[in-house]
Amino acid sequence: MPNNQGNSPRLIEDYLPIEAISKEASREKSVRKGHISTLHLWWARRPLVACRAAVYGALVPKSRFVPENGPDNKKQSLGRANAAKFVERLCKYPGDPKVIKEAEQHILEAHAERLTEELGKKVTVEDIREGRAPRPKVLDMFAGGGAIPLEALRLGCEAYALDLNPVAHIIELCTLVYPQKYGKPDPNAKGMTGPNGTWGGLADEVRYWGEWVLERVKAEIGDLYPPIPDPAAPTSRVEFGKNQTELAAKGFESKQASLGEETTDEKFLTPVAYLWTRTVTCKNAACGATVPLVRQTWLCKKAKRYVALKMIAPSGAKKVRFEVVEATTEKGLGFDPAGFSRAGNATCPFCGTVADANYVQDCGKGRVVGRQLMAIVAVRPSSRGKVYISSNDLPSQFIPEDAHIQARLTDLLHKTGLELPHEPINPVRPSPNARGMSAVTRHGLLTFADLFTTRQMLVLVSLTEAIAAGEWMCNRDDERGRAISAYLAAMTNKIADYGSTLCRWISQTEATSDTFARHALAMLTDFVELAPFGSTGSNAHSILASQLDAIRSVWSDTNFAEVLRGTATELPSSLERIDAVVTDPPYYDNVPYADISDFFYVWMKRSLGRAYSDHFSSDLTPKKQEVTALSGRFDGDMEKAKSEYERMMFESLSQSSKALKPAGIVTIVYAHKTTLGWATLVDAMRRAGLTVTEAWPLETERSARLLAIETASLGASIFLVARKREGTRTGSYESEVRPQIESIVSERVETLWEMGISGADLVIAAVGAGLKAYTQFARVEKANGEEMPAEGFLAEVEGVVLNYLLKKIFKDARTNVESLDGTARFYVLWRYAYGNADLDAGEAIVMSYGQPVELDGPKGLSNGVNALLAKKKGTYHLRDFTERGDDDKLGLPEGSEPAPLMDVLHRVLWLVEHQPRSLKSYLDQAQPNPEHLRLVAQALAGPALKGNVESTETLVTTTTAEQSALGKLLANWRGLVEQGLFNPAPAQGTLGV
Repeated sequence: MPNNQGNSPRLIEDYLPIEAISKEASREKSVRKGHISTLHLWWARRPLVACRAAVYGALVPKSRFVPENGPDNKKQSLGRANAAKFVERLCKYPGDPKVIKEAEQHILEAHAERLTEELGKKVTVEDIREGRAPRPKVLDMFAGGGAIPLEALRLGCEAYALDLNPVAHIIELCTLVYPQKYGKPDPNAKGMTGPNGTWGGLADEVRYWGEWVLERVKAEIGDLYPPIPDPAAPTSRVEFGKNQTELAAKGFESKQASLGEETTDEKFLTPVAYLWTRTVTCKNAACGATVPLVRQTWLCKKAKRYVALKMIAPSGAKKVRFEVVEATTEKGLGFDPAGFSRAGNATCPFCGTVADANYVQDCGKGRVVGRQLMAIVAVRPSSRGKVYISSNDLPSQFIPEDAHIQARLTDLLHKTGLELPHEPINPVRPSPNARGMSAVTRHGLLTFADLFTTRQMLVLVSLTEAIAAGEWMCNRDDERGRAISAYLAAMTNKIADYGSTLCRWISQTEATSDTFARHALAMLTDFVELAPFGSTGSNAHSILASQLDAIRSVWSDTNFAEVLRGTATELPSSLERIDAVVTDPPYYDNVPYADISDFFYVWMKRSLGRAYSDHFSSDLTPKKQEVTALSGRFDGDMEKAKSEYERMMFESLSQSSKALKPAGIVTIVYAHKTTLGWATLVDAMRRAGLTVTEAWPLETERSARLLAIETASLGASIFLVARKREGTRTGSYESEVRPQIESIVSERVETLWEMGISGADLVIAAVGAGLKAYTQFARVEKANGEEMPAEGFLAEVEGVVLNYLLKKIFKDARTNVESLDGTARFYVLWRYAYGNADLDAGEAIVMSYGQPVELDGPKGLSNGVNALLAKKKGTYHLRDFTERGDDDKLGLPEGSEPAPLMDVLHRVLWLVEHQPRSLKSYLDQAQPNPEHLRLVAQALAGPALKGNVESTETLVTTTTAEQSALGKLLANWRGLVEQGLFNPAPAQGTLGV
């Protein structure tokens, strides 16, 4: 290996096979069994394979893969090819242990070389393995769900995980410490699953005590989820005719199955879930009926099986009843299961009066919202598939009365001294970009206790009481008992996540959603109540089993991490001489972590308050020191929130820079999509003494994520790579910074294009790479002595990137791209980067950088009756030809000024589709530049391949309708445009020219 290993470029500063890593990372997001995400929910947790790539790439030099022999002009490409082969094998989920060990060897060899230089004496890999020399230290100061430190551990590093949030801290202990310390059997420690009362290993001990807790709770309250008489059973008619008190007693007492088992009595069904609708009293005082607020009544929506509830309003009644309807086609149901309440407005099924959203909210605030059972989901013994029973087809005795449950809950609270979670839910929306929890408070759900039915609350309090009792803490090592408590508390939290009144029934999969389908609490007017002791779905037993799989998947013989709770703005003094900082900081105001984690904190506080008293002494999670930009904490003042976030991010990065070795690497994962978010981070990095050396986009989201396809969220996270900057020199923007931008951007766009990266990911990654020119200086000044702000620099870089991309998109043009008018360039860039997505103002402005266009104003693209942009509440929508092409004046010149090219093209496309005979006359009036028109049409039709020339994937750049029309236009270009001819009897699939 060459000398000067410390300063030699690392692999992540030169090359990563990002397409292969991204595909695997995206696949990993859909994996559940054994994944750390099944231990406990944490938001925006990065895929393990992406974290593995980041840690490995930060610690291994690029020279590792460069051949010593061969022609010099081939060495770089051969080195990248060799790196690609290995990194692709390394970044498979869950990972080949042999390949991971090989990667560890690479890291330790490079680290030994660096230590030799640092210490001035020979250090070997054997010295490191035997503890005579330190392993490479990796710090994540925003550790969250623990993905980055876990991969650092797997690769043989000393991992340090820091987070302010107590819930995250417990998750990190359960991921990074307890499996590594207590994972294997120990004949010298007391336990319940090993020989002669010894420790049988963490997973087995957690399984034993988890089942003990669940069996105990089931014995206490399992009768509240009784087996249901099967209406299809031969004797069901007789059973239903018996004395209902006697039958209910049988159901509540003698039909209990063991944990995780179904009843084996063929006459009974095992309940899986209970489907409820919230209700209000009709606004019409003369009616006074109970109005269900249910949005839709789908139960099953699968091929050849369509099941839904039909709402019936009996004459003379004041309450609807529900009927299960099943058909082999959706049309066969005979009604629309989705045709009920909309946007919070519900119509009384008896008199037709509308209970508007404001009235419903007022009812919630007045605590007069009720609920009505619609149906029960169940399973038959030894039979697959779900059975649906309307609440009206079930004897009421099989649904325990709320008063009875409340009495039992009150008695339990009195005996144990526990309190319901009456901690307040934050009623303030965190910021315009984050919803937080405020939605439920507008409906009168003001405390965390309000989010659960009485029966759900009894389940959670019973679990909490069993964990707080801590029977496994007796006569054994305190820390092992604390570890077991932590896993059982995590199990309870997951049961709460799938057991609140904010869970919905998913008809496509016949399963229950969790509370946090998004990074917020969403109000539901109908919900599902899971039977916690059932045998299917996200029941308590399956939750425990999934956690055991996760424990086994992370257990290894490697050292455990050092997990610390605290703020990143004040790192402990023990954190020094760090080799790599790899971290995933909060994205400005994207996720209000502290607010939403309060949902879990209130339960952990009750179950772990004694065992982890240092972390659960306050009412709710700490928020003042959280590094986020949430205007809700500053009375809605976004500028104050931004200033505070910028200050804390700067202090955090400064602290990490101080802890870093001189030749250390910083990798920051960032995915905020607005210029403001980027500018804040860039400015903080520069002022903290860091220079950006590279940027890589990696896919970190599931392809089928909840976010709608037509939103402008990034498909990738950007991994920004930086080093410590030497000195505090001031740079001249005009003479030192601006000249570098062109070369950096052109190299990065070409490289990413060849790798198959396209769209918004390519734009953002190229902008990230351009940061090197700016961040290499402590301060950048313009010629007049003013400082060049980060936002201004980003605007310049984005303009350069977008213009370079235009040249790539129009690569076969016989005309100068700059000669195209601004609207055409703007339109093509938007479609290339974001397709048919709508953009918020910040993103839309980015698309205009470097182009002679304005979004607003008298001549803005959003001005006028038939504008190219439609603006609504700060969001811009780019209109295609179907939305504006029917205007017969569109694209015609006004005076001596030619019309915008996109106006002409949109009118041409509309005429091609609807009035081809009028096209020649229109073109005679419009007189567009035919070469320019064809150039833009070809670009939008997507003939360019996605990045590298070996790809066969066509780049979709516009709407489906527009692509179809463009295809017809280009296929018949000569006849339609150049000759203006038309055959009135076209053949199928052509225009007959």
